[in-house]
Amino acid sequence: MSRWNRRNVLRGAVNGAAVTVALPFLDCFLDGNGEALAATGAPIPTRFGTWFWGCGINEKRFYPDQVGKDFAFKTETKALAPFKERVTVFSGFNVILDGQPNLTHWSGIMGALTGTTPNRGGNGVGTSLAPTLDCLVADHIAAGTRFKSLQVACTGQSSVSYSMRAGNTVNSSEVDPVALYKRLFGPEFQDPNSGKFTPDPGIMLQQSVLSSVKDSRDELMRGVGAADRARLDQYFTSVREVEQQLAVQLQPPAPAEACAIPKAPAAVELGTTWEDATKMHDRLTDLMVMALACNQTRVFHVALSAAVSNLRKAGQSVALHELTHEEPIDPKLGYQVEATYFLEQSMDVFASLLRKMEAVREGTGTLLDHSLILGLSESNLAKLHTLESLPMIVAGTAGGKWKQGQHISGKGDTTSRVGLTIQQALGMPVGSWGTGANATSRAISEVT
Repeated sequence: MSRWNRRNVLRGAVNGAAVTVALPFLDCFLDGNGEALAATGAPIPTRFGTWFWGCGINEKRFYPDQVGKDFAFKTETKALAPFKERVTVFSGFNVILDGQPNLTHWSGIMGALTGTTPNRGGNGVGTSLAPTLDCLVADHIAAGTRFKSLQVACTGQSSVSYSMRAGNTVNSSEVDPVALYKRLFGPEFQDPNSGKFTPDPGIMLQQSVLSSVKDSRDELMRGVGAADRARLDQYFTSVREVEQQLAVQLQPPAPAEACAIPKAPAAVELGTTWEDATKMHDRLTDLMVMALACNQTRVFHVALSAAVSNLRKAGQSVALHELTHEEPIDPKLGYQVEATYFLEQSMDVFASLLRKMEAVREGTGTLLDHSLILGLSESNLAKLHTLESLPMIVAGTAGGKWKQGQHISGKGDTTSRVGLTIQQALGMPVGSWGTGANATSRAISEVT
């Protein structure tokens, strides 16, 4: 028998500091199908993420002309061409306002991610009537991970996040790669492949304190009014999630052979120029991809910019959002040239994330194969804040549960059909999703 097994790590030193690098999923570690750990039979986990860019698209330059598998990418999506067999492009799926106002740069993203159009909020700060899709998925697939989900934003503003619990509880974004590295791979990180595990006594103390708070919850809830009960229920939900995270840290982590602990990143300038934001995206997603591979989390949300996008070119003061409203449409080309630069390049950045996930081998496939990533924006044409044919692209296969490589037209159906289909593909026991005119029980059969 080989001396190598799934708990081996390569050991060395750099500048006097000990370094460990975990081995990838080698065939000898896996079952005969290459889809589960031979020792435990545990399947390679499925991951889910949402990836957001602000200020929409130019429809004629974005959506393919052909429906089905025989389609060609247009100019604004050409960066995704190498992943044609790994992506599904959705067109013709609408966020239906259902009598609610069109809250600019807010109704679209919340409608797509919650199945419900909000009645207040907007401009990046608002209220969601239901949990966003990533939170629902995390409740189902995040057991056994340190972080129920991770959120990152690329323009230096932690408030830029479209991951929300019910009400207005926003899951704040990490914006600094140094801080994210310390959070992921700092003192509390337990190498899943080291074969060694020592519970932190401080964590055990915290857990007992939180448990005592939890024990007194019912008595407190009985003595307050309805509004306070709602606030306390939200608070104790957060406490329970912390307890679950602490409980995970008191158990030896499951092996994750694709895990390789990265070097700590250097400090980088936070900013809203395109150059700063894309550099930040690169640093943050490097860490996030390894967090997925190391089973620190299985759910993530990336915001390239705010919905009211403040991205701008270096040396220029006018940002994308202003351009979408103020720049004239070129009469020959039929679109706003300066604004379109950001929209087209956004797909290049999305493709960079897919390349990173594709590069991580897991069994007979890759991290991308074992994931579903929903890329979307908050409007179609930002100049008019249109919510018809909201841009939505799904990448990955969820471990073979999703039939990719298609362009699917919704013909005016609600975007909730996409969210429902994602939940069902991930094994969630959901028969319908959404409210009012956005409610649906019709999954998209072409992809499942």
